[in-house]
Amino acid sequence: MVRKMSEYEFLAPCHFGLETVLKNEILDLGLDVLEVSDGRISFLGNEETFAQANIFLRTAERIIWKTGSFRAESFDELFEGVKAIAWEDILPPDAKFWVTKASSVKSALFSSSDIQSIVKKAIVDRLREKFGIAWFPESGNSYPLRVSILKDMVTVGIDTSGDSLHKRGYRKLVGMAPLSETLAAAMLDLTPMNAGRVLVDPFCGSGTICIEAAMKALNMAPGAKRSFTCEAWKERVSEKIFKRERERAEYGVKRNVKLDISGFDIDMEQVKIARQNAALAGLEGMISFDCAPVADLVSDKEYGFIVTNPPYGERLEEKEALPALYKQIGEAFDRLPTWSKYLITSYEDALKYLPKAPDRNRKIYNGMIKTYYYSFLGPKPPKKA
Repeated sequence: MVRKMSEYEFLAPCHFGLETVLKNEILDLGLDVLEVSDGRISFLGNEETFAQANIFLRTAERIIWKTGSFRAESFDELFEGVKAIAWEDILPPDAKFWVTKASSVKSALFSSSDIQSIVKKAIVDRLREKFGIAWFPESGNSYPLRVSILKDMVTVGIDTSGDSLHKRGYRKLVGMAPLSETLAAAMLDLTPMNAGRVLVDPFCGSGTICIEAAMKALNMAPGAKRSFTCEAWKERVSEKIFKRERERAEYGVKRNVKLDISGFDIDMEQVKIARQNAALAGLEGMISFDCAPVADLVSDKEYGFIVTNPPYGERLEEKEALPALYKQIGEAFDRLPTWSKYLITSYEDALKYLPKAPDRNRKIYNGMIKTYYYSFLGPKPPKKA
């Protein structure tokens, strides 16, 4: 029988460069942050945290329950370190478990396949001794393990999320070079935008930035409409906890907020995809999506926001068009002098074509691509009487 614990340690990976954003989200949930490292936050929680972190965190890639850590410079040390963990208190006898991912950076052990097989064997040896059985049916619930080794420090954990948390459940259709939902949410968190302000994305693609902005403005929990691996762990997390947290998410939605969010793209098929994704997110008719180039971007509204992800030129044929495109972006920015503009790109010459130097510049890794998130701050709107 597995042993329930009063306190758990969790790990939440995120995009490199966005650790502070995720840390603030975790603190806002009332949880204690233990450590902030490159691309990862560790924090404490209880049984309720399995549900809360998965349902409410917008910028985490997944939630991992940390089961142990130790130093290992040889495969023997790796085996003994994993075997020393009290797996009989963690996994039920019929658990289906495997190492879904093993990574190693600057460590003596670097073969992912060897790490995976040794970790599995060590756990089986431990459970065989503790449960007194020779063969495990693995017919029960899934417990996908993740192992990371950094400078010979091994961290072992169990993935509670399943599919990455960027999969909110609304984006059934994607366009070319889609921006992940978690990165879009973080970009919005790095602006002072609030629910009542104007937001435009002139390169909306499949609509991710606009949809994430609307969900944030309406306080819609990002994971409320999807399932998670740990929901099946009834011996660990009660069904009532997930039911209660989903009800809390539903109760917290601000249904009377008036949105002013628009997305534009030169590809009508992308616009259609964005509209369908918005409908799947429960936002049908609440976001305006239209077909238009950035060269036509104008507005008679003051003090709005542009948050966008224009083409980077990752494909060779796109690179030749980038100078003209970014010149058009710069001209559009000039036409909206009272607006604040936020732009993410890996195009190194982008600033040559934009009207002024950015007020802020943050380096973010979008997968393996190094990007820059430029902030051009407009004047603050006058306070209403």
